[in-house]
Amino acid sequence: MPTCLLSVRKEKTRRPFRPAGPTRRWKSAAFLLEGHMTTIHHPTPDTLPETQRGPAEKLLDLVLGGSAHLWHNRPGLELQGVWYPARGASAELVRRGTPVKPGLFVPAAVKLYRQLLDIYQLNTDLMAHFASYALTQTDWRDLQVATSALMLVQHHSGQPVREEDGSIAFHDDDLRALGEAMVLHYERKSTRMLTPKAVLRVAELLETPEIAHLNREAGFGDAASRKPPLGRWKTAATRWLRVREQNPSQLQGLVNAGYKTTLQRLARKAGYKPQTQAFFEVLGWKQKQAPEGHRTVGLSGLTLVKRERFDGLEEAEICERIVRERLSYKEVVGRLPAGVGLTPAILAALLPSLSNKDLLLMTPTLEELGLMQDASVRARWEGAVRAASDQRALNIARNVRGQELKTKLEEASDNAARAAVAEAVAETDVRVMFLIDKSGSMQGAIEQSKEALTRILAGFPMDKLHVASFDTVGTVLKPKAASRTGVQHMLQGLQAGGGTTHASGVQALHRAGMRVPTEAKLIVIVVGDEEGEPGAQLARTFIECGYTVAALALMVSVAHSRGSTVRSCASTLRVPFSEVSVDQFSDPYQVPRVLKALLEAPTAAGAGPSGWVERVMRTPLLKKVA
Repeated sequence: MPTCLLSVRKEKTRRPFRPAGPTRRWKSAAFLLEGHMTTIHHPTPDTLPETQRGPAEKLLDLVLGGSAHLWHNRPGLELQGVWYPARGASAELVRRGTPVKPGLFVPAAVKLYRQLLDIYQLNTDLMAHFASYALTQTDWRDLQVATSALMLVQHHSGQPVREEDGSIAFHDDDLRALGEAMVLHYERKSTRMLTPKAVLRVAELLETPEIAHLNREAGFGDAASRKPPLGRWKTAATRWLRVREQNPSQLQGLVNAGYKTTLQRLARKAGYKPQTQAFFEVLGWKQKQAPEGHRTVGLSGLTLVKRERFDGLEEAEICERIVRERLSYKEVVGRLPAGVGLTPAILAALLPSLSNKDLLLMTPTLEELGLMQDASVRARWEGAVRAASDQRALNIARNVRGQELKTKLEEASDNAARAAVAEAVAETDVRVMFLIDKSGSMQGAIEQSKEALTRILAGFPMDKLHVASFDTVGTVLKPKAASRTGVQHMLQGLQAGGGTTHASGVQALHRAGMRVPTEAKLIVIVVGDEEGEPGAQLARTFIECGYTVAALALMVSVAHSRGSTVRSCASTLRVPFSEVSVDQFSDPYQVPRVLKALLEAPTAAGAGPSGWVERVMRTPLLKKVA
């Protein structure tokens, strides 16, 4: 049975591997952004030829190596298909990069959508389950948009299949209904549904010329039409708007949350015909619904509510208005008098309207205004820290002054990793062995490996985590505490040097008493470049130490060259193998998602698809509510 092999590479465009000639090199993002530190990356051949890579391998490839962001809200620079923030960019990046306006980053969108199309064409059923999984089991918003777009436009639309005599034999599956269900899916106070902005972005994605071209190539829509194929987007968007119109409090809530302009754009693009004038009134929209169903511009009979500024009001009066009218932060900040501004009292009045994520983002402001000293504010903020689902807090920590707050924000990052690990191992007892290569071939890459490990190791229960570094000698590493600080302390002494023997790390852990219960599954994650002894020798060491490996993974941190020890070991043991670049762990949104995919890899050793793919297939298909 073939081993499940993945190769997630750094380059963003498809190029054939060229084994002959000198090894091609290019500068890493670290060089471009900082101007000095250089890490050299080398392209490596796919472990499996492209023709042998099935939908499960391609799906894991997408999740382990995909970009978390298709849309960016700030100016950027594009270089070789990769987006970089324009602010703080090095002179080298500015010289070589192409300026990009805020909005959809087309190269990343095309890459992701093409990957989804490949999976759809290889296994439509897997793609349908993955679309449902993306919406209901992840917080990856841009993936939710892309999968919704594909499901709405693909050609399985319930059309009749006829017998030779013309009679209807049966109807094809209607997967466009799944796309509609994704748009209409509603879960109160959840992030796992499409926001108004996301519904609008589905159309924006489908209307992008490069995406429209891919859809026409796939046979979706009229190949001769100049209009981009939208499938059932207008139908789904119209019904989405109708549900909100029929629930005025929900519509008003969206307006209060700052979606007024988005709702107007959504209604225009869908050609929405409201049932009552109240729809326009809630949106403060200077339009009128005509009896014939089309809109005419006018103010007759409309009660438009204009949000006046708070000029002339004292701080106490503004706070009273906020509490009485239940105003949100977005509704207030643009209306504050210049002489008052955002004061501690006003922000305190606005706190109930802030989500946990908003609260963490506003930590520097809360600190500056002195609100972190208030017991109730601090309690609410610490609740947000405990509920963190991504690692953005590490970025926020750079903008706070107090060391205590920095430490707490790092705790939020640890909590996100813990939540990802807990979700991944909820159904199975999983033990994890990390083997960290610190040999001479890792010179220049060891620091990058340390940072990636700092982001993820704190997420593992201490009793189920086993770490060793190795060159020609293995050394057992134990964090003093299950925290980012504890992991940093554990790794600080690692220096690159010496030869490479992966087995020495395994043997060191075995001598230290590491044992794996029979019912548990052991996942081995190697951090390094794969240079070292033959894979069969490493496989023999696992067997001799009594370790039954369920899956092997490689976190690639390439310094000078690449070997094949880990993948050939996986082939010998006949267990799943996956590969991910340590660069993926620099994105705060990627860490929880990649961790879950890596940990859910094994089912039974060497048998069938990965456990993560099985979890995707167990996800119920969303159904459109009548």
